[in-house]
Amino acid sequence: MRAVLQRVSSSSVEVGNREVGKIKTGLLILLGIGENDTIEDMKYLADKIVDLRVFSDQSGKMNLSALDVDAELLIVSQFTLYGDCRQGRRPSFADAASANKAEELYEEFISYINKYELKVETGEFKTEMKVSLVNEGPVTILLDSKRDF
Repeated sequence: MRAVLQRVSSSSVEVGNREVGKIKTGLLILLGIGENDTIEDMKYLADKIVDLRVFSDQSGKMNLSALDVDAELLIVSQFTLYGDCRQGRRPSFADAASANKAEELYEEFISYINKYELKVETGEFKTEMKVSLVNEGPVTILLDSKRDF
């Protein structure tokens, strides 16, 4: 399972002309699910995200977690995080999970992260979305449950 985290002062997602998710200070989480991902991958990534110290303390150091600052989370599915561009000119998505498996783990991720009692908003699975954000810092972090990077 892969995630791109962006520390934001605001972020929103639209489907068509309808806003389906919106947050203020927090994290935009672009979530990709691979064919070999499991519940353990999902738990590892969710726990890592809420505990990752990417928010500034009073000294300006990134020393506070989403839990410490009561951050809001916007979770958006993005299968293209599994795009393999090493060969040719068109990405291969062979390592991305099937739609059914990905949707199941995406919903499990949302349910699991809700246990932290942070405000959670989402995009819509398997839908063309427009994501807007104001990146703070900018801070952008890549995470992989297999620890490939």
